[in-house]
Amino acid sequence: MKIQSILIIPLFFIIGTNQLAAETVDTNILEARELVQKFFGSLKNELQSALQEGGPITAISICKLKAPRITKEFSSLSGWYVARTSLKLRNPFNAGDDWENKVLAQFESRKAGGEELNEMEYSEEIMIKDKKIFRYMKAIEVMDLCLNCHGENVKPGISRILKQLYPNDQAIGFKIGDLRGAFTLAKSLSNVDQ
Repeated sequence: MKIQSILIIPLFFIIGTNQLAAETVDTNILEARELVQKFFGSLKNELQSALQEGGPITAISICKLKAPRITKEFSSLSGWYVARTSLKLRNPFNAGDDWENKVLAQFESRKAGGEELNEMEYSEEIMIKDKKIFRYMKAIEVMDLCLNCHGENVKPGISRILKQLYPNDQAIGFKIGDLRGAFTLAKSLSNVDQ
């Protein structure tokens, strides 16, 4: 009987500590993580379907036409600003602001220091004029799926189409495991004078 209670007490302590750690995570971070997971899942499903239907050329049309619509849809339905950005842009409309570019540079440094990209995120509350804004970024790691259009050896036909659609394309030359960019989210928390 004593042995059972000795074993059960540490178990309750471990469970209680884990619950406390989970409860201390900002609800904004949890909400942002969930939104990124759904957004990424939606984009990935569209790209995989396009690749299966018509290959990389069909996937390019998804990125050009459908991804911006999906992004707007997630923003309007969630109440968050939802987007993607990178230090090596393909679409100039995805250019980051100073805060986002600073975080992307930080992600590159953290990756160089050995941190795994799939766990990499950053959040911060900032003031813009009289509003408190919660900002969140989650790193995007280059996967095999990305190499068709973003890799080091993009096929000439695909490369030609990309140059037509994106004359200033910088988003090539990636390898699996590189930092492709990041999901970037923001939402207004409150007005200062409230």
